[in-house]
Amino acid sequence: MAKKKSKKSKACKTCGQVTTGGMMPPQAGGLSSLLPAGGSERFLLGAAIGAAAAYILGDEAIRGRLMKAGLRLYAELAGGIEEMKEQMADSKAELAAEQSGCP
Repeated sequence: MAKKKSKKSKACKTCGQVTTGGMMPPQAGGLSSLLPAGGSERFLLGAAIGAAAAYILGDEAIRGRLMKAGLRLYAELAGGIEEMKEQMADSKAELAAEQSGCP
């Protein structure tokens, strides 16, 4: 069997910092060091939205009320659109009747 080469620590020529095998040592600062600069607000907003979604989707009573409200809203919007279509058809019919000379 061949011998495995051990990774030796090397010192940087410019700053003298010792590195091990090309891997960077963990930086102090915890979670903030993992986030891009200025992104902590977006992270917190995303975490809050995710927590709210998990709470809502986890509670069956709230989920049912939201589904009912969504279906009611959809039905009202669909009814409103149908009403607008009828009004447009009536307006077109009146305009056509005026252009043809019918009283």
